[in-house]
Amino acid sequence: MVRRTSTKLASRGGMLTIWRFTDGKRGHDNQSLGLTEALCRLSSCHVETVKVSGGWLNIFNWLFGRFSPGNKLPKPDLIIGAGHATHWPMLAARCAHGGRIAVLMKPSLPLSWFDWVIIPAHDGLPETDSSLVTQGPINRVRPNSAQNGQKGLMLIGGPSPEYGWSETTLLKQIHLVALHQPDISWQLTTSRRTPAGFLRNIAKLELPNVNALAHNEVDADWLPVQLAQAAQVWVTPDSASMVYEALTAGAAVGCFDLPYANPGRVARGLQELLRDKRLTDFSEWERSGRLQTHTQPLNEAERCARQLLQCLNNPK
Repeated sequence: MVRRTSTKLASRGGMLTIWRFTDGKRGHDNQSLGLTEALCRLSSCHVETVKVSGGWLNIFNWLFGRFSPGNKLPKPDLIIGAGHATHWPMLAARCAHGGRIAVLMKPSLPLSWFDWVIIPAHDGLPETDSSLVTQGPINRVRPNSAQNGQKGLMLIGGPSPEYGWSETTLLKQIHLVALHQPDISWQLTTSRRTPAGFLRNIAKLELPNVNALAHNEVDADWLPVQLAQAAQVWVTPDSASMVYEALTAGAAVGCFDLPYANPGRVARGLQELLRDKRLTDFSEWERSGRLQTHTQPLNEAERCARQLLQCLNNPK
């Protein structure tokens, strides 16, 4: 089943018509919106948001070259989507209505079926004319050089396939960071994976400069606002997307230490950031007392948008 809604981000008379496919998952939307919004900042665009769900009907639509939700839409120049459920609908849409596809993240189908594949470096695929390799997933955060030196942010995840959980160790690290910088007002929030009872144990530390909130106490706009303000951000390593969002915002970013469970591509990506001096782990901060700063924040959404526009405007 496929349903559509229309969202107008720029003038309908613009030169670029984008169909953005969404499966409704916040993480996938964060990526596709990040790229779409970057394109709209660089070029006049009209955007149609197409909501999709999985199912065999999508494959049959592709086989027979039909995509009825697009029948009353302006023909697309570019089709964008993230998440496996968007793959077959995007292919069907291109077959029926034209346009070119930019898929975010490594697809479940052959790469050659898509015009461009935008993939994080930790996926281990080489960059080619049709594959754009990014440092971490694309996101909606925009670089900002006006952070408040007296504001900090702590983002806490939980057990994951690659990282275990040691609450005692993590509480000690939070305690040390907060005590070492008493002039900074820290906002702390959890995630859906954070074990129950964590916030009660944070409260027992009685840290006057830490305001701790559960993930369900904040709305979708809370994190972008905090990232735009915080000069320092500490993140647990399982929350890789948050690391890249903080680096995009331009903050100095620290990574709490958690034990490895089954280190894979997320851990590899963080190790690369540590080698590049973009990220500081807790052990290094404990030795030096400071976080690495950098003058050039990540801005992968805009970089990829520029490359796509160049390709669209100058086809081979």
